[in-house]
Amino acid sequence: MTTTSQSVQRTDYAVVSKPARIAGLVVTALVVLFLLFDSVIHLMNTSQVQDAMADLGFDPSLNRVIGAVLLISLVLYVVPVTSILGAVLITGYLGGAVATNMLTEQPILSTTLFPIYAGIFVWGGLYLRDAGVRAVMPLRRA
Repeated sequence: MTTTSQSVQRTDYAVVSKPARIAGLVVTALVVLFLLFDSVIHLMNTSQVQDAMADLGFDPSLNRVIGAVLLISLVLYVVPVTSILGAVLITGYLGGAVATNMLTEQPILSTTLFPIYAGIFVWGGLYLRDAGVRAVMPLRRA
């Protein structure tokens, strides 16, 4: 028995209301602007970024590569067809930031956990604006 995409029924948790979609777009825009800034300053390889990366133990010549990886992930995140792939890649990028902060013994709440906060906004924005994500990760009520 075959089913077509037109015959698949959507459940309540997969429907995105207009206010939720707008909230998701706002959250997404904020997190994209922040990460875009981070990407651009890495691509520009400013002296402040070089110093900060050296303090974290990275070779400053990697700054442009790191910036390009984040920029590509952001582009994938912004394009609706590839948004989930972009969110997964950004999550990996942010996980590396958490690991680096832990290894260099940065302050927990302000620095080490900040990439986790950003990841929550990445997935929260996507959850609010994308019915497909809601279908895969539904919130269940007790």
